[in-house]
Amino acid sequence: MPPPAPGSNDTPVAERWASLPEDLIRLVSSRVLAGDLLDYVRFRAVCGGWRSATTSPRGRGVVDPRFHPRRWMMLPEGHGLHPGHPHLRGYIRFLNLDTWTLVRAHLPLLSDHCVVDSVDGLLVLLRDQDQDSAVRLVHPFTGDIAELPPLATVLPQLGTLLDTLPAPHRVKRLAESICASASFSGGVITVMLALHEVNHVAFATALDQQWTVSTWMYQYASPPPLSFQGKLYTVCDVALSGVSEFTGEWESYGDVQVFQIDPPVNDGMGFGSELQLPKLIATLPEGNLDVPMGLVECDSEILVVGYKDFDMLHFVVFKLTDLIQQRYIPITSIGGNTLFISERNLSVAPKALPTPLGDSVVCFEPRQHNLVHQQLTGGTWSPPTDDCSLYGPAPVGPCSLIHLFFSCCIRIRWNKGLVFGKCILGSYGSVRRARG
Repeated sequence: MPPPAPGSNDTPVAERWASLPEDLIRLVSSRVLAGDLLDYVRFRAVCGGWRSATTSPRGRGVVDPRFHPRRWMMLPEGHGLHPGHPHLRGYIRFLNLDTWTLVRAHLPLLSDHCVVDSVDGLLVLLRDQDQDSAVRLVHPFTGDIAELPPLATVLPQLGTLLDTLPAPHRVKRLAESICASASFSGGVITVMLALHEVNHVAFATALDQQWTVSTWMYQYASPPPLSFQGKLYTVCDVALSGVSEFTGEWESYGDVQVFQIDPPVNDGMGFGSELQLPKLIATLPEGNLDVPMGLVECDSEILVVGYKDFDMLHFVVFKLTDLIQQRYIPITSIGGNTLFISERNLSVAPKALPTPLGDSVVCFEPRQHNLVHQQLTGGTWSPPTDDCSLYGPAPVGPCSLIHLFFSCCIRIRWNKGLVFGKCILGSYGSVRRARG
């Protein structure tokens, strides 16, 4: 029912809603904001009273995590129209991975910056290195920016790790495989960058002049780390080998381990902050996951995903919380979501797909050189059931949302305006053109 009218019962309905108590408006707006930032913006646009009673995201879009566009993903345009291409006139599209809502945002910074990662919907931009290679954390909808030190400041701290590359190409090589996380405390933003090319982690705040690189290297893992709630997570298989006591033959085997990398802490001695060593938080015994394909956030949980067998026929998914509690049973229900598995992994809700695939995985089949789909309950691999996907990818642009989503998993395509098309993908997204 409409709220009581402040005065005559003849007060128009619109005026009655506009005159709601401010504490009630703030309560409702907080619940709307917990769902999605765009709904909150629409809520504030209803009338001047609601707008004045609620906090504007502009100016707070980066520093206040409540206003982060968490489930929004920048979409590649296809046809080589990279973000910042003159034909796009500074605009880029974003898709909500839960609702299929599509919006355009104006980002003039893209004229001389490239997008290297996205954390909680915020874009991590790298300025052209022929200028200063500055790193910026940008809110795509409010335009708010957090300035961070140039990425080039990590190079002197890496020793000889990149000496085989010409100097002008070292920053570019680092930027090709970066996973960022951001934590917020007392108005200070701390960003960690997992530099997957060299297996080091760098961190900085907006007050710093340079990045500080970890003195340790995280264990080499083919899948890049995952950013989740201000921390970084890595998964790797611990390869062991020896002579089997049963067969007498040389065999390889190993557990799968998950590590957590926390934001830096003050050393307590007045010498600033430092990164602690990665913490081993879960171990999946050998035989449960022969080919780990990384981690993925799904419905606010971390999932550990990969193939149960070396033949890569059976895909399995584990909850990290289960593994921490030493429960090693794979799950078959993920809320109807679809997991896109590649160099990076995405979870997409049923509403965001024109043909919901439901509790399933879409990935690249290395033998047949095409995208395939499998239900988590088991069964054979098949082409994705998105109508357009049944006819294969288009050579010059997107054929369906399936290919757009998959392109978002491959950073070198996602930030260059390229869409997964007529190509062969090697392990974790390396690309080579198909013959013929």
